[in-house]
Amino acid sequence: MSPETHHASAARVTEKGDLVRLEFDLWTEIGGKSELLDTTHEELAQKENARTEGRTWGPRPHEIGGEYFPPGVENSLVGVAVGEEVTREFAPVDAFGERDPNLIELFSMHEIQRLPEMRREDAHLDIGTTVTIEGRRGRVVSLTAARVRVDFNPPFAGRKVRGTFKVLERISEPSEKALAVIELQYGHSAEFHVEIHEKSLTLKVPDRSKFDIAWMASKPRVIDRLRTHLHPTTVRVVEEYVTPPPEKKEPAEAAKPAEKPSEAPATSAPAPAPSEAPAKPKAGKGAHAAPKATAGSSDA
Repeated sequence: MSPETHHASAARVTEKGDLVRLEFDLWTEIGGKSELLDTTHEELAQKENARTEGRTWGPRPHEIGGEYFPPGVENSLVGVAVGEEVTREFAPVDAFGERDPNLIELFSMHEIQRLPEMRREDAHLDIGTTVTIEGRRGRVVSLTAARVRVDFNPPFAGRKVRGTFKVLERISEPSEKALAVIELQYGHSAEFHVEIHEKSLTLKVPDRSKFDIAWMASKPRVIDRLRTHLHPTTVRVVEEYVTPPPEKKEPAEAAKPAEKPSEAPATSAPAPAPSEAPAKPKAGKGAHAAPKATAGSSDA
């Protein structure tokens, strides 16, 4: 085999630390039943009634030998030919580990209720609830009015794992490598802008990430992995805040003279007639006056 042929062949086989685009389906097996753990295929997830909200489908950036899968699974991806689909099976010890009965512990209900996550207004305690106790994350596996049993084993400990993997390509273009690192360590890489000039790398942060606590926590890891994969002398993380232009005020319309309210034509209303006393009847001509009564007279 010529050196050129050997180099071309070697370039198509994955090595530890390579950034690649990967398709995969990962299953866990227990009691003769298989459960879909993770996949890059939306149709399969829907068929298996797996959670699909907020997921991104299709090939994912992946670092061979990294930390996304358990160590045994990651190591099995070293030396895989690009474009070849492989299926691997893993014993519990090579996947999520064997179950350790000593990692199932009993706590009082009072201890659990004092945890920060249990003191929120929307807190709910039930079987399957995840709690953090002294820095360890565990799942509630049983509870009574006074006691709560918490399992600190990894969720899939003790299970066999089966996976189908296909490395579609190795990521070699520098800006694509930078975006792959962001996706692996934080996500939302499509919203970042990357510029590389000689040995200087500039990373422009999108608006959504400027005040995101998750980005603040991920930034040191992103910078560290950028240095590992791209070897820049300078990494600039730019947060740009643009001052919006002042709003244009429309000129006020010329004040129009106030119009007088229209008045109805004045009409002289007849003055009310003064009230008159009832007229006394006038004595008519020829009328006889009534006889006057004489004081002290009486009829016998």
